[in-house]
Amino acid sequence: MSLGDRLSSLFKSREEFDLTSGGIARPLFYLSLPIVVTNLLQTAYNLIDTFWLGQYSTNALAAISFAFPMVFLLISVGMGLSVAGSVLVAQHVGAGEEAEAEYAASQTVALSLLGAFIMGIVGYVYVEDLLSLFGASPEVLPLATDYMQVISLGLAFLFGFFVFIALMRGYGDTITPMLVMFGSVLINVVLDPFLIFGWGPFPELGIQGAAIATVFSRSLALAVGLAIMLRGTRGVRIRLGQMRPDLSFARKLVGIGVPASVEGMGRALSINLLLVIVGLFPTTVVAAYGIGTRVFSVVFLPAIAIARGVETMTGQNVGAGKPDRAEAAADFAARTMFVVLGAFGVVAWVGARPIVAAFTTDPEVVDVGVTFLRYVAPTFGLIGVMRSYNGSFRGTGKTLTAAGIVLVIYAAVRLPVAAVLSQTIDYRGIWIAFAASNVVGALLAYGWYRRGTWRNADVTADGATPQFSEDVEVSTDD
Repeated sequence: MSLGDRLSSLFKSREEFDLTSGGIARPLFYLSLPIVVTNLLQTAYNLIDTFWLGQYSTNALAAISFAFPMVFLLISVGMGLSVAGSVLVAQHVGAGEEAEAEYAASQTVALSLLGAFIMGIVGYVYVEDLLSLFGASPEVLPLATDYMQVISLGLAFLFGFFVFIALMRGYGDTITPMLVMFGSVLINVVLDPFLIFGWGPFPELGIQGAAIATVFSRSLALAVGLAIMLRGTRGVRIRLGQMRPDLSFARKLVGIGVPASVEGMGRALSINLLLVIVGLFPTTVVAAYGIGTRVFSVVFLPAIAIARGVETMTGQNVGAGKPDRAEAAADFAARTMFVVLGAFGVVAWVGARPIVAAFTTDPEVVDVGVTFLRYVAPTFGLIGVMRSYNGSFRGTGKTLTAAGIVLVIYAAVRLPVAAVLSQTIDYRGIWIAFAASNVVGALLAYGWYRRGTWRNADVTADGATPQFSEDVEVSTDD
């Protein structure tokens, strides 16, 4: 067997495994493995930009430390709609309602792209004010603004591809988005240094060049994703005739999606508000903070992927009337991620210095970054526990519960602790706040899940999604 055959055998299509019957580990693994790769490729966008901009200048590196959380914030405002669409698709697929799943996907694409376009325009106008509010210094503010204005104009492309990933995942196909993301990252890898440094015939655009490379590669990925869903040969299908905005469906989507957006915004706002505190310290601390959060984004990839896998498994099993199987999947994921991320924590603690040094040659930034990793690394396993149970909450449609947990750990723990300890100790107080919030988050998610209130959720039962006859289901007049 060739290497290519061995690698392809690791990834199974939806037709090769059933999320609603049989064992837990194998289908969760096959569902989540491509998500790990997809998220790794997604993180590659940020890491590539961080690497090249770190070589370009320290100010550019500090600027990207402000810009990345702002990107996350803008996307998180509308990201809840993609989560809602994924949950609805998963539950309809689990219930054997393919036509309803197609309608949910079609409406989600249309409403999400419309919302992302509006948010992009608003972001372009106000991004400089927001960056200033979050503490960007006069040296960093113009660079961060240049980056974010390009990103804002291309927000529909960035967000549209996230919607494609979410809807395909809800159906149970995580391989196709992985392959499309791979091609997109390759394009970004090639373009980044040419546009940042002005290699060859390209002008030197600095930090703005990194943004242009990202938007361009994402626009191509979205075009491919839409073509795949319109054809319907892999994963969920969308139909042009079903993309006219439906107010009753929009209310359902918003009802599920707004709390999911709040959850994402809570994470993004905590990073941005922490930047206000971090910004009180020298640029070296800001740069180290940016590197540390990028490293965390890689370390937490398995937990994020497993959480998304649990979300889909929960949705399909709830749709199929099997809540016990959904709970078994969440418990298995939490145990597994505690062990896996705990091991990553050991590696990060021991290898903190070479890890940080890979992103910068500034010795002061390296020293500060090492303390960041070593304070937070012992709590990595607890992140896996919280993510796993929150994924199951989302899969049932209990997005408000997942959002509540996130808001508590950030608004009631991380930010207050960081604000107080950074003034009574020094910047290390911010690192302590990260660790403390991770502990509280795991305990809260586990305790709330054990209450079992999520078992009564059924987001497809209110009749807002139209019921289709067999004729409509098989029609192709779109």
